[in-house]
Amino acid sequence: MGERVRICEVGPRDGLQMSTSIMPTDVKIEWIRALAGAGIHEIEVGSFVPPKLIPQMADTGEIVRASRAIPGLTVAALVPNLKGAQRAYEFGADLALIPVSVSEGHSCANTNKGSLEQVAEVRAIVEWVRAQERPMKVDAGCATAFGCSIEGAVPQDRVVMVAAALADAGVDNIVLADTVGYGNPAQVRSVVRAVQREVGETLDRLHLHDTMGLGIANALAGLDEGIRCFDSALAGLGGCPFAPGASGNIVTEDLVFMLESMGFDTGIDLDALIRAREILQRGLPDEHLLGNVVKAGIPRTYHRAAA
Repeated sequence: MGERVRICEVGPRDGLQMSTSIMPTDVKIEWIRALAGAGIHEIEVGSFVPPKLIPQMADTGEIVRASRAIPGLTVAALVPNLKGAQRAYEFGADLALIPVSVSEGHSCANTNKGSLEQVAEVRAIVEWVRAQERPMKVDAGCATAFGCSIEGAVPQDRVVMVAAALADAGVDNIVLADTVGYGNPAQVRSVVRAVQREVGETLDRLHLHDTMGLGIANALAGLDEGIRCFDSALAGLGGCPFAPGASGNIVTEDLVFMLESMGFDTGIDLDALIRAREILQRGLPDEHLLGNVVKAGIPRTYHRAAA
């Protein structure tokens, strides 16, 4: 125990893209600073998508630029294509994440391209980024890797095929995403093992949603298979506008509580993390915030692994 587990906070991107109102830019920056101050060292701060499609992300360039001034923070942004990657680079992002849906139905809805067409876009992005002066990491997310609300079940061998194609395209890391939250622990173990056999340590982390209430259980299954990085969102915000039925991400506060209670070191101050919810609620006063730890209170038995 005491082994480090990284958490990437995706609330400012995945969380806000489904919010019913738009968080003011200054509040968003304040919130990101509070998350970093709580000990989160990687934050997906926005996405470079057309504002007419997701207006909540219209200020992503400004957010990336402001976040770059936070010491020790890896600033990540989602990009759907080469143009988005070029904008992420222009504004100074440290990491560009490209979604590649395993299911054809979701891929066409999300990027207007088939899965292998999107893999070709990833290859073009990697080649362009590697030719630039400043380094920027390029990760790819295998969306709908555990099920799709458009197509239903997603064959495991197709997940492996897409992951292998992304590794061959030269990405730095691969993320397996339960975009609609249909996965279960046995499935997570099986898919993670199969992808690890194919791409090894290029499989870096899991992105889990909690639609069926199994998000934390799926994270535990990932831990058992050696995964040491997870995406999550403060207060369980999130969802995908192009995946009907998708609900929020696993709750960062609950994930930190579980990991630290088990003896893993996240480097995150749970009290400070919970205080960051106040900024979130101020920025989105009508948004319903989730979280079991906040609801029950931090128990007196809780001790940080690093303490």
